[in-house]
Amino acid sequence: MSQSVKDRIIRIMAEQAVLEPGDVTPEHSLEDLGIDSIGLVEAIFSIEEEFDVEVPFNANTPQDSSFDISSVAAIIGAVEGLIAARAA
Repeated sequence: MSQSVKDRIIRIMAEQAVLEPGDVTPEHSLEDLGIDSIGLVEAIFSIEEEFDVEVPFNANTPQDSSFDISSVAAIIGAVEGLIAARAA
């Protein structure tokens, strides 16, 4: 059985935060997890590779991006949207 998008995103975010996946919840923010801007960029690269999507994100101005990084749940939703758009 393949992992869900949620489980795969949580795994990626846990790797960046140097935590166990069980310690990461959808409610966590990047700040809660201790993920800095470099970790965020690495997470985005991992997400793009894992899901074969292109994340519309500008690391220099994340507030201007259409890719919501306010929480793990927001990232999950954004990736699900990219996957759905690719399938359409």
